[in-house]
Amino acid sequence: MVEWIQSDTLINYDEALLYMEARAEAIAKGEAEECIWFLEHPPLYTAGTSAKLEDLTDPDRFPVFEAKRGGQYTYHGPGQRVVYVMLDLNKRGKDIRAFVKNLENWVIATLADFNLAGEIRDGRVGVWIARDDKPLQINGDKAEDKIAAIGIRLKKWVSFHGISINVEPDLSHFDGIVPCGITEHGVTSLVDLGLPVTMNDVDVALKRQFEETFGD
Repeated sequence: MVEWIQSDTLINYDEALLYMEARAEAIAKGEAEECIWFLEHPPLYTAGTSAKLEDLTDPDRFPVFEAKRGGQYTYHGPGQRVVYVMLDLNKRGKDIRAFVKNLENWVIATLADFNLAGEIRDGRVGVWIARDDKPLQINGDKAEDKIAAIGIRLKKWVSFHGISINVEPDLSHFDGIVPCGITEHGVTSLVDLGLPVTMNDVDVALKRQFEETFGD
């Protein structure tokens, strides 16, 4: 069984990290169920294990936290659905690549519920949207914007951290970092793409597609 938690108030990052670490430890010991946590953070930046200091272009804009997850710098804030995924890979197959692929597929299936074609790109973490409404890049390729970030950590084969989907965040808040170290592409959100989608709409789709993707 997976316990679903939904927080209706902004959760401080330190508080979330302490909870995830404790819950992951309890899951590993067989003392707690697996857990999916839906929440939003106040505006902040997190630095993954591959973060480069020069990619923090406005270090005084928002608090910056060392996340100890994979990846580089990312932004979290109101209007973004953060989903912390505490699942036991001891029971789900000890295959990190397959697990990350499932997370990607989960996001893509959720976006498809809103008629959006999320895509994965080699060498670029996260889920991307091709922008037919923007000018072509210099090389002739379509412009692409990131709509979802993925970054996990494992402890005793239990995952924590997870995914974030931009529903209606203030996209200007991404200007203080080079998101995931990528300069040639931008960021977008469901509302930025012209979709009148609420956080609740996204939550419903995420829950439904989780069952389809992970079989729970």
